[in-house]
Amino acid sequence: MTTADDTKVTLPLDFYDAELRRHNEHLRSAAAVQPGDRVLDIGCGAGQSTRQAARAAGDGSALGVDVSAPMLERARQLSADEGLRNVSFEQADAATHPFPAAHFDLGISRFGTMFFADPVAAFTNIGRALRPGARLAMLVWQSSDRNEWATVIDRALRTGPPATQPVDPPGPAPRPPAFSLADPAVAQGVLADAGFIEVALTDVHEPVFYGPDAETAYDAVAILWQVERLLADLDPETAARATRQLRATIADHDTGDGVLFDSRAWIVTAVRPR
Repeated sequence: MTTADDTKVTLPLDFYDAELRRHNEHLRSAAAVQPGDRVLDIGCGAGQSTRQAARAAGDGSALGVDVSAPMLERARQLSADEGLRNVSFEQADAATHPFPAAHFDLGISRFGTMFFADPVAAFTNIGRALRPGARLAMLVWQSSDRNEWATVIDRALRTGPPATQPVDPPGPAPRPPAFSLADPAVAQGVLADAGFIEVALTDVHEPVFYGPDAETAYDAVAILWQVERLLADLDPETAARATRQLRATIADHDTGDGVLFDSRAWIVTAVRPR
């Protein structure tokens, strides 16, 4: 998103840590990092889950990988501020990066594994980095219709009456990348094809946090959904109506304890065969 003077507007680098704070506790519990573990954090972002893993690992270690250089810079800064010496970060695509073979005791990911172009190849690569008997624990979104943050905001931005909305073409609908592992059968099949066993999914029902108040949340949604770009080709009256609808939707979700949207996710766990 850009402003009128072409200045790029971005979310705070720690936004996702706040957004997913309730989900994060489920991942920590499922990961159950043990002292001495060597942990690989896939799609680590600003490194919150990596740092937590490093603290739990004690004399072990945690490596966070992500494709975003600014996120990793923030992760390194926060790790230094917290005095962590057993954590490191690397800019890399986990789908293809040449990790040391059979090195890690545990792989974790907080919504960082749904975007692989070839998921079987990606998880095969990750599996090679895990020692025999190592575990994988990750959070992925359930289907979009179970995630209010996706459906309600999309509905608010629609500007025509339902009858004028485009109809999906015949045939299977493409899965948006964020929901590529939403179907349990798909997630289980991908991991099985990549060589994992004991694949299990556990329901996580927690809200996402978009800000402490409606105005802050609107700014976040405007960036996440690229609202300015979506409305740029509309006539001023229609664009204004969509903006009012979006603001009203966000205000309706202001609980007084933050702007919260319902969500459903899976904790997916699996094991690398011995």
